[in-house]
Amino acid sequence: MTEFITPAEAADLLLDGQRLGISGFSGFGTPEAILAALGERYKREQKPRNLVLCKAAGVGDYHERGVNHLALPGLVKSIITSYMAQEPSLRALADANELSVHMVPLGTLTSMYRAMARKDPGVWTRVGLHTFVDPRLGCGKVNERARQEADLCEVRSLEGREYLFYPAFPYFNMVFIRGTYADADGNISFEKEALLGEQLELAAACRSGGGTVVVQVEDIVPKGSLDPRYVKLHHVLVDYVVKADPEQHPQSFGHDGYWPELCGEARKPLVGLDLLPLDARKVCARRAAMRLEEGMFVNLGIGMPEGVGSVAAEEGIGDVVLSTESGVIGGVPLTGLDMGASINPECISSMPAILDLYDGGLLDMAVLGLAEVDQHCNINVSRFHGKFTGPGGFIDISQNAKRVLVIGTFTAGGLQETFRDGKLVILKEGKYKKFKKDVEQITFSGPFAYARTQEVQIITERAVFNNTKDGLTLMEYAPGIDIERDIIGQMEFRPKISKDLKEMDSRLFKEPKMGLGCHNVAEELHNFFYSDKGME
Repeated sequence: MTEFITPAEAADLLLDGQRLGISGFSGFGTPEAILAALGERYKREQKPRNLVLCKAAGVGDYHERGVNHLALPGLVKSIITSYMAQEPSLRALADANELSVHMVPLGTLTSMYRAMARKDPGVWTRVGLHTFVDPRLGCGKVNERARQEADLCEVRSLEGREYLFYPAFPYFNMVFIRGTYADADGNISFEKEALLGEQLELAAACRSGGGTVVVQVEDIVPKGSLDPRYVKLHHVLVDYVVKADPEQHPQSFGHDGYWPELCGEARKPLVGLDLLPLDARKVCARRAAMRLEEGMFVNLGIGMPEGVGSVAAEEGIGDVVLSTESGVIGGVPLTGLDMGASINPECISSMPAILDLYDGGLLDMAVLGLAEVDQHCNINVSRFHGKFTGPGGFIDISQNAKRVLVIGTFTAGGLQETFRDGKLVILKEGKYKKFKKDVEQITFSGPFAYARTQEVQIITERAVFNNTKDGLTLMEYAPGIDIERDIIGQMEFRPKISKDLKEMDSRLFKEPKMGLGCHNVAEELHNFFYSDKGME
């Protein structure tokens, strides 16, 4: 029978050395009140100690919320996750070797939860082969303390093909997850959640091993009052329910209050936003948008790739479906600490479900951000200058999309550019080179992609490269720049040069629309970008 307790009582349930699973995607689905109570308990009692923490995604706000509450020496001894960019205090403990960190691709980790729920022996996957999570390239071990611990996976062969096999994890002793409402029986509904996340998978994995499931909610309502369509956790899976204070139950860490337009309760008229200004970001987004085709199912990464949606609307490229690894399909994707949610989504599936679709090859195209790339077209987005963030869903997305576009400025750190008469003018070069002889960590393998005939293109404001049998090959260059000085001179290696080398389309560097689309863009996106601008 489900019991109703306080956040402090929930924190008191944990014992030394136990395995704890936590839901969350940034602030979405994060049991903030319980995590805060656990941190406060440890400050008072120095208990519990040496927890093993498992979380699929980043669960923090770069400051004090989320699992940042647990960044206390001795509280956590090991972390299994896909992403930690939003958790600087925990990363500092890992840098000091006070806890170990093992990185696992997001989709593999959520698959492991389901394998645990079914009591399967583990997970077989090709996701991560020839990247840093492959045992031959480090097995996802972030620091020296992790390297002293057992590998989480091994390379195995099945019918002549290589796979990574992850033996099933030991079962969770406890999971902390979150929903919207609990009724008097302990059924949990999710109607105000912008993401469905992995809560069901965590609860099932925990219960299968005899562990304890604790759910944080906004409020408790009478028995029988919940719409069964919104109930995603039945009370047979729930041991304890915690009612949180409103300030510790935000819909997101990125905004105050409740936005009904994120979860389908209302639709927001999207009008009056400016189009992208003509700068390096827009040039890259335009060049990527040139590869869009109607009917495509597309994933847009964080940062510069988000501009592709704006350009698609401006150009009238319609019937392109955008998605995120959080499970949201359609609508207008948000960014920052609201990353993963969309305004006016068409569909909100669970994170494990969308990752299955990605891993199965449903993505026609992925547009991802450029951090580092090397002569072999290996890409690094997970570790820089010895500091790690992790891949999140990048490996699942990039390894399985039919077409991968990686976009970003050619250099970083103070880069200043302008455009004149359809030509690029570099005013001040960036201090940091992104094109390395060898990347610091392989998050995407260029040779493995080429062997699987996957199309990979690197797009910058001054050059476009393809992944070929010879590695990174220069295909296009911006009008107005010197190839030797502005491209090759800003790389740590000399790329191959295509015999079909040509200038980039001069329309990329001019203010007017390029005329890419067929002007049948969906009405909502059309209104979003044009409605009060007097533009047709």
